[in-house]
Amino acid sequence: MTTFEEVFGTAPDGAWRAPGRVNLIGEHTDYNDGLVLPIALPNRIVVTASARDDGIVAVSSNGQNGVIEFALDSLEPGSVGDWATYPAGMAWVLREAGYEIGGANLLVDSDLPTGAGLSSSAALLCATGVALLGLRDLEVDPAEVARLAQKAENQYVGAPVGLMDQMASMCCTAGHALYFDIRAMATEQIPFDPEADGLTLLVIDVKAPHRHVDGEYAARRKSCERAAAELGVPALRSITMDGLDEALAKLSDDVDRRRVRHVVTEIDRVEQAVALMRAGRLRDVGALFTASHVSMRDDFEITVPELDVAVDTALAAGAVGARMTGGGFGGCIIALVETAKADQTFAAIERAFGEHGFRAPTSLAATPSPGASKLD
Repeated sequence: MTTFEEVFGTAPDGAWRAPGRVNLIGEHTDYNDGLVLPIALPNRIVVTASARDDGIVAVSSNGQNGVIEFALDSLEPGSVGDWATYPAGMAWVLREAGYEIGGANLLVDSDLPTGAGLSSSAALLCATGVALLGLRDLEVDPAEVARLAQKAENQYVGAPVGLMDQMASMCCTAGHALYFDIRAMATEQIPFDPEADGLTLLVIDVKAPHRHVDGEYAARRKSCERAAAELGVPALRSITMDGLDEALAKLSDDVDRRRVRHVVTEIDRVEQAVALMRAGRLRDVGALFTASHVSMRDDFEITVPELDVAVDTALAAGAVGARMTGGGFGGCIIALVETAKADQTFAAIERAFGEHGFRAPTSLAATPSPGASKLD
């Protein structure tokens, strides 16, 4: 691994980290003003940094070759390409917001798998943000950094993402899930300790070619926005379970109808999951995981065969619940399993993937971890 000194010829001033996330439940609800329930992972992106006084930001990565430089004064959307678009976008949005960041050398390192639906892009934006702010001793509320990171991804990178990933990366705490109400911009830390119930949360990367095609993600979002406009509401969050059938009857397009049914029922499942977790009934949340997957498979149509096989196999092996997590079209599943059966559940998924000719899956530790911070 290349050291900071080898790349930049100087010692760093510090290092800052931001984690990836896995969403327990609440998929494609964030851009519908809905509810989500992510945890931060121990896997993270680390940005080691030093300040410089020439207004230049130089970025390098242990996963890429060379150093990419850009001038802060000339930043605008489209001016920096490749993976450096993300740190450039964060620098741009911080300056647009009036934060007096300066030039910097940034070395990016990561143990967070890319393309697995664990939000490596949001983690990179957040890690860059806390590093650039930290170099200048600028203290900014974590939720504000999250909002700026979302703006960078929307307006600079050009990806129409919601706010969940950035909030999870910035605001999660150890041993808790983040109950985030997007419409109210309110968060609550919900204790999440599967181990205390004899359970393990398996995160399985199905290694499918990540078909989270921007066009497909954008199409789902446009469908939701089109349906909300036809129903005369600001966002699908305004449709309640009691009013769902009436709302579906008003929609002219069957695809939009199915998208709406997923979003409204998924928001309800988040509320049910939080109520069960508050009541100490984590095992009962498993059925909601499974119902969520069925909804994403049939109504939102964002699963792929690898995800469906992994979920079906986990359930057949005795998981109390399993679902696809993330944006879809590849990525990961989560399975809530008896700790004593965790290894055999993963082994069953490995066998099933071999029988289907899929690439071998991998598993990740899913310990609820803290959000972004400076490393000691």
